[in-house]
Amino acid sequence: MKKLYYEMKLLTRSIPGLIMTLFCASVILMNLAANKTIVTIGDWFALDGGILVSWLCFLTMDVVTKRFGPKAATKLSIIAILVNLLACLVLFVVAKIPSDADDYTVLNSIFSGTWFILLSSTIAFIVSAIVNNFSNDAIGKMFKKNPDGKAAFITRTYISTFIGQFIDNLVFSILTFMVFAPIFWDGFSWTFLQCITCALTGALAELLMEIIFSPLGYKICKKWEEEKVGQQYLDYINNKESGESNESTN
Repeated sequence: MKKLYYEMKLLTRSIPGLIMTLFCASVILMNLAANKTIVTIGDWFALDGGILVSWLCFLTMDVVTKRFGPKAATKLSIIAILVNLLACLVLFVVAKIPSDADDYTVLNSIFSGTWFILLSSTIAFIVSAIVNNFSNDAIGKMFKKNPDGKAAFITRTYISTFIGQFIDNLVFSILTFMVFAPIFWDGFSWTFLQCITCALTGALAELLMEIIFSPLGYKICKKWEEEKVGQQYLDYINNKESGESNESTN
């Protein structure tokens, strides 16, 4: 536990504060913006407001994975989830505090949220973050000649983002509309085909946003490498893995 605490402390010190802030903020905003559906086409296509910030969330994970590794990006994701849960708790308390100053019915309904939607989104984000981070790293390792080149970054980012976003949308829609909604929303539900279709079309739309902003992510990665950002954490992890490798060999 002491080693894990030290690793977490070292990691949070190593990742630039602005990146940490943007990542946590994007998770919170994504959770709030998802309350509004902004585009619908029949029963097979729907986009919520979360798409406007989801690209930032996944791009941040890709950048952190490239520099610090998939385990570090996953740890950062867990921190962001805890921050989001704290924000939801604060907003829930605010919504429950009575006030005669004005009619806050709509605001309170948004801030109160729905517990199973929060649960579904949290589980979906954890699963998709793990899939995104480790698939990103695995794809990057396939580029033996120039793993730090632009082609490698684009490939690992685009593929992992699409897979991660698809998993996120699919897990969320299955849990929300196939598991909880029939129980708590008077029998309302989606079919599995609807979940698949919305997850696929949503992932494609979110991938488009990632394509637009990925050049920024690549520039950040190159800058971090040049300035040796987080080198203390990387040295610690490398030494730790070397020590464990020697122990297993002996």
